[in-house]
Parts: sequence; structure tokens; C-alpha cells
Amino acid sequence: MGIATYGTNAVDWEQRLDFDRLRDERLARLKAKLDESELGAVLAFDFTNIRYMSATHIGTWAVDKLIRFALLVRGGEPIVWDFGSAAKHHQLYNPWLDYSKAESDADPHGPHHGAKMTQPSGARAGISTLRGAFHPDAGIADEVARKVRAELDAYGLLGDPLGVDVIELPILKALQDAGITVTDGQQVFLEARRIKTRDEIGLLTQACSMVDAAYDRLYEFLRPGVKENECVGLVSKSLYDMGSEFVEGVNAISGERCAPHPHVYSDRILRPGDPAFFDILHSYNGYRTCYYRTFAVGSASAAQRDAYTRAREYMDAAIALVRPGATTADIVAVWPKAQEFGFADEEAAFALQYGHGVGLSIWEKPIFSRLVSFDHPEVLEEGMVFALETYWPAADGWGAARIEEELVVTATGCEVITKFPAEDLLVAGQRYFTVGGALPTLRDSQSHLNTSIGRGESTISTP
Repeated sequence: MGIATYGTNAVDWEQRLDFDRLRDERLARLKAKLDESELGAVLAFDFTNIRYMSATHIGTWAVDKLIRFALLVRGGEPIVWDFGSAAKHHQLYNPWLDYSKAESDADPHGPHHGAKMTQPSGARAGISTLRGAFHPDAGIADEVARKVRAELDAYGLLGDPLGVDVIELPILKALQDAGITVTDGQQVFLEARRIKTRDEIGLLTQACSMVDAAYDRLYEFLRPGVKENECVGLVSKSLYDMGSEFVEGVNAISGERCAPHPHVYSDRILRPGDPAFFDILHSYNGYRTCYYRTFAVGSASAAQRDAYTRAREYMDAAIALVRPGATTADIVAVWPKAQEFGFADEEAAFALQYGHGVGLSIWEKPIFSRLVSFDHPEVLEEGMVFALETYWPAADGWGAARIEEELVVTATGCEVITKFPAEDLLVAGQRYFTVGGALPTLRDSQSHLNTSIGRGESTISTP
């Protein structure tokens, strides 16, 4: 990866992340993948694809609205349609979307940058259907299609397929009624995003470093009596205080809720001896984390420690295989079959022994799963960033362990960028002392099993 240093601020006295380079290299990758495809253009409604293409952002409230859209035509530059006030802001503060300086180079004959010649800014006012909230007769979908068709016509691309990532049915119909052939464009975006640039890797590393710190604060906080939702609040505040753009989610799972894994936190109160695992998903300048760690509260049973050891060994076996040229099939081959840990098949156990690319969203290419990777293996390449996650239920039928590491594929292997300690099970919370010394941190949760009589070792008679 070369020499790099990171910080949440830009400074004049060190070479850190280069956002101009980030924007240029992302767009260049997307253009290259578009040129390799059979598509004439790609149209994005997916928030992360719009950001990758245009480097615009209006807040995470818009993630699920499908209200903004962006277009990249073959041979052209990105155009993003947004709320009018947001578009005006882009025009003022996003100079990379102002194409007026390139007008003198445009060829007025044949395929040309028609959009540039009529509207120099690539940021324009325009909205979609608000997921159907607009009255269907308001003509919003038809107006979206008109805008897109005008750009395709200017470039002579009306006869070529238009790739779209996600789309609402009224928009799809309006585009088709406008004479546009619509097909899947998501693969073009995901192929472009598969290999990360140096600055993307830097942002992903910075995002992980913030979670490192959040886990340190969580480790100090865990004790009997706190609730899962309090842990979520602590982690969220810690991340926002450090400059997180968006805490996408915090899984907080404890005690009997660990097996099966419910994937959602509750108001459960932590108790002595509880297992507790967490997944922290947040965004720093758009780049996500997916980062599990498991703790024991006060102490851990032998069954819980064994479960953790098993999950760690599966993780380490997978990491040892990561290098350019290896495949996703190679990785999942060292993970257990679904039936080995209590599930009927791989679909039922999906995402427990799992891997996925991480970037502007948490599940990108490549995907690692016994469900698909043997039949459709993907080759690992230098510059990929992905997370590997393992799970194992405790033999007592109560607890479980969950571990996740994020990796960057290097020229000779990989680098782990999730740094909070996970080599062995950590015990959090107050240490207790008996008359004989420190209370062991490896002990059965049922207190009578921790005594000689409870274990059947005493020589005294009992009734």
C-alpha cells in the first residue's frame, strides 16, 4: 500500500488523503467499465452509486428515498439531478461538476457533449417520484424520462441500452414509453467499485480506526445492568463525536439472544457471565465499516470460550489464504457446512460464515458464501477490501461467538485493518475478589457449578 498517514483533518505539512484524486480515479474506473459494457449510459438512483459517480452528498436521510438520480453517458460527464436547493449548492461548491471550461474543446459535429453545450453545470434541479408520494398523474415520472432521453439523444445513444441500478415501476414504464431500452446497470457500478483506489483504502482504514476507539469505550462501559440499547447509544455518540457521517447500525446481541443471531438489538439487560457481541457499521466520508467483536461480561463459561476459539480458528484459516489469485471458493472451503452448526442448509445459515466487499456500501463485490462461491468463484485481486465474518454457537445451547475482520488484499497477501484485539475472548466489566484472590474469569455462569459441591468434588456428606 505504500507509506500513508491518516487523520480526520487535511493539513499542509503531510501528504494524506487526496480528494481530488479520489474523485478523478473513481470516475475513471466507472467510465472504463461503462466502455467495456454494451450499454450506452448508466442511470443511478442508488445513493452510493450517485456518490461514486458524481461525488455529491445531501445527507443520509436521502438514502432510501430514490428521489435523486444521476446519469453518465458514454463519452460524457456525470449529470446529477437533485433538489433545487441542493443542485444550487452543488453548482457553488462542486467545481468538478462545472464543465463550462471544457466547452472550447467540444466538437460541434457528430457525437458531442451536447449537455455541456446547453447546460454547462452537471448539477441540475430535478426530482423523482418520492417513492410514489407524488400523484401518479403529476407527470413526474415522464419528466424524469424526458430529461434522460434528451441527454441520450444529444449523444446519439437512443438506440443503445440504458443500464439502471434500482428503479421504481413508474420510472421504468416512463423510460420505456420514451423509447429507451432499460436493462441492469448495477453490475457496471459494482465492477467499478470492486477494486479500491489508494484514497478509498485510506478512508476505509480511517473508518476502521474510529471503530477501534468505539470498541475501547464499549469495553470500559460493559458491566451487569447496562442494556443493549445503551451500548448502541454509547457507540453512536462516540463515532459521531469523532466525525462519523452516518452510524448505519450497531448490532448489540447478548446472552440467550446470541443463538440464533437475531441481527437486531433490544433493551435486554446484561447479566454476569453473559456473552455479548456487537457489529458496528458507520460511514466516514461515505466509506463504511462492518466490524464484529465478542466480549464476555465479568466472566465466560468454558463453552463460550470454546465457541470463541472455534470462530477465531475459522477466521484465521480464511485470512491465511487471502492473496491475489486465490478465489472466494478457496476461502469458504475452510469454513464449516451449515449442518455442522445447527442449520438445515446454506441458505438457512446465510451470512453467518460470510464475506463481502466493503466500500461506499457494506455489501459489495466480492461475496464469500458456501451458498454461491463454489459454483461462482470470484478471483481475489490486489486493492480489494472486504470483510470476513465467522460465527459459532456455544455447546451449552445458550451463547455464541461472532468475529469479523476487514482486509486489504496486497501484492503478496493481505493486511488486516480492524485493529481492536480479537485474538482471544476479552472479558469486560468489574473484576471481583474473593477471600482466596481474584474471581476467575473462566467460570460457569451457574454459580453452584463453581463450587466443589456443585461440581461433585466435595468429600462432605449432603442429605
